[in-house]
Amino acid sequence: MILRYLLTIFLAILFGKAVSKLKLPAILGWLLAGMILGPHAFNLLNQDILDTEFYKYAINILECSVGLMIGTELVWRKIKSAGKQIVITTLTQSLGTFLFVSLVFGIVFKFMNITLYLAFLFGGIALATAPAPALSIVREFRTKGDVTSTLIPMAALDDMVGVVVFFSTIAIVSRQLSAGSMPIYIIPLFIFLPLGIGCLVGFISGYIMKKTSNKNYIFINLIISILIASIIGITLNYYILPTPILNFMLIGMAYSAVFSNLISDEQLEILMKDFNPILAIAMITVILNLGAPLDYHLIFGAGLFTVIYIVSRACGKYFGARFGATITHAPDTVKKYLGFTLLPHSGVSLVFTGIAVSTLSSSAPECAKIIQGTIAAAAVINEIIAVIIAKKGFEWAGELSTSEEA
Repeated sequence: MILRYLLTIFLAILFGKAVSKLKLPAILGWLLAGMILGPHAFNLLNQDILDTEFYKYAINILECSVGLMIGTELVWRKIKSAGKQIVITTLTQSLGTFLFVSLVFGIVFKFMNITLYLAFLFGGIALATAPAPALSIVREFRTKGDVTSTLIPMAALDDMVGVVVFFSTIAIVSRQLSAGSMPIYIIPLFIFLPLGIGCLVGFISGYIMKKTSNKNYIFINLIISILIASIIGITLNYYILPTPILNFMLIGMAYSAVFSNLISDEQLEILMKDFNPILAIAMITVILNLGAPLDYHLIFGAGLFTVIYIVSRACGKYFGARFGATITHAPDTVKKYLGFTLLPHSGVSLVFTGIAVSTLSSSAPECAKIIQGTIAAAAVINEIIAVIIAKKGFEWAGELSTSEEA
């Protein structure tokens, strides 16, 4: 299994390089590699591997590592001037997407005599953004500018808003269906628990980093701390919590945000330069994991609901981001192009869909089938389109490196 997995990673790297030759983001190659080599096609990365505890734990550790891309940019002295703008724009694009998708499906379901609470579940799933694809583009093309500096901290806040809205919605629906009520404490727990783990480990790690100037010791401290934070999260996620839904990227984000604010800019720059090779592999494997569950056959079976979902979500993200950027007087490039970078979605959507389906399967199986079929097909189609559009968003904003623009 380990050899098959390593071969899959190697082939994904080759896919990424081939796609890059076409001036497209390498992440598209990694996603396609996951789909083609996954259980629904060539089955090199088969379901047996995906279901092993070792694989799940490894992905969680790597997701925690990817979180450093976000957290190390959340240095307060750098973002405090744009803090209000980022918070407001995050709320308008996320809540705007929730409301717009819910409204569109509410109208459609009203005419089709389908229960209306299903519309709000679609809205709750739609508002979340998968940060890894956009961050991969930022890393690959070395984007720099107002859109990039807004997107990175927004990725962290967007996850928090997504968790609050989705679990609030699923709790209300669950109670209405009497399919077992979700305890109220679960909703804030899924947000504050990963933040708490990350902040605690980050504070201890940052304090130790401040006490030494030896870059090797600092780097070892970083690796050990990531493993400790991940192990705490894994233990809680799979052995204590009623539902394994902790966001490990959020743990990594909180951990790195804390230590980044405790050490000097010079130390942080040297540390991340040393960590970059590990981060590159972590990014590839996390994206590969997003692609593996996607069944390309669903593209041919996509129906009206899938089209409505993709289009309404894209409109909610784009116009919600544009509205927030406008009322906060953000730069024109943020107003025009930020929304395009928020379209990637699959990882978060599939997790939320699984929870929604398990909630509805016993009391409303037909509704469970509608959600599962629609989101699964949308994940395949949207992710391919969204990655290309996200890269174009950075390009239109003039934030790609000069070499890539040429």
